[in-house]
Amino acid sequence: MKEAVYIGTDPSSQPDLQELLSGVALGDQKAFAALYDAVARPVFGVVRSVLRDQAQSEEVAQEVLVEVWRSAPRYRPDRGTAINWILTLAHRRAIDRVRSVEAAAAREHRAALLDRVPEYDHVTEQVEARLEREQVRRCLRTLTELQRQSVTLAYYRGLTYREVAEALALPLGTVKTRLRDGLIRLRDCLGVSA
Repeated sequence: MKEAVYIGTDPSSQPDLQELLSGVALGDQKAFAALYDAVARPVFGVVRSVLRDQAQSEEVAQEVLVEVWRSAPRYRPDRGTAINWILTLAHRRAIDRVRSVEAAAAREHRAALLDRVPEYDHVTEQVEARLEREQVRRCLRTLTELQRQSVTLAYYRGLTYREVAEALALPLGTVKTRLRDGLIRLRDCLGVSA
């Protein structure tokens, strides 16, 4: 009869991981040390195959082994072997790290794009100003000639009421009345609430 050949170490010399995991679930530090020695390399291998970065792989492998210590009571032997449970934890944690890194990179990218966006859009500002000017011009055309002249002199040329009255050769009270009436009509035309 032929003797079985094993690559690596003889499985009979391997500790019983399920038994060690049961000890870890009870808080046995010696069982955890033995379990750690038995699974640290395979855990690192799984994590490294996902992350491909040495430093991150070491960090995540350590996190996985801490998780094994904390969650050992949740292991159910009827759902699979101890090594499969541990390696599944390792794979999930590595995938979580990849997603976390990608999400952080996406957030940084969005933040960088927002930094490049000007506080206000010059083109939009110019278009809005042009539209407002056109609306004011259209509304000015609805005023009587004297109202339009009074508003133009007072608000576009910056003349006082007295100076407007002198420029139009009208009494001051008449200019004030025409300005008030003209401004009311402008307000109504522009849709501005009082």
